[in-house]
Amino acid sequence: MGKKESQFGVVSALVRTSFLVNGVYAESAREYGLTPQQGQLLCVLMARPYGMTELGAVLGLAKSSLTGLVDRTERNGLVRRETDPQDTRAVRVALTAHGGDLAAEFYAETCRRVDKLPESLGEDERGLLAGLLSRVVEDNQVPAVFMDHA
Repeated sequence: MGKKESQFGVVSALVRTSFLVNGVYAESAREYGLTPQQGQLLCVLMARPYGMTELGAVLGLAKSSLTGLVDRTERNGLVRRETDPQDTRAVRVALTAHGGDLAAEFYAETCRRVDKLPESLGEDERGLLAGLLSRVVEDNQVPAVFMDHA
């Protein structure tokens, strides 16, 4: 007996896909001893250190929520606060060596898991899906909270 083909509307498909990806992301984070928010923070910081204001905007967090997230992640030895070289009054958040190693492992494993989600699609279908989702992301100016994975 073959698989039943389902066709969802765009809203249902996007929302259900979001739940699917968030579930994989949360499971991966849990296995690395992280909360999903800490996983996001580490992935964002893989590219470079960020100032607190810019980091709050990228992660979509209020100042108090971001401060708590950075505090908890700093206590775990994964990030550090440092003086911004352009503005000595400002603070940047950067990965520690341990945080960088953990971020790289978490990122690679999470990419592997997410990449398996559309495994029933052929190469052309995967390319089409990537192109369409890229347009949605770009049209809505979604910040880069997760680096591009080839």
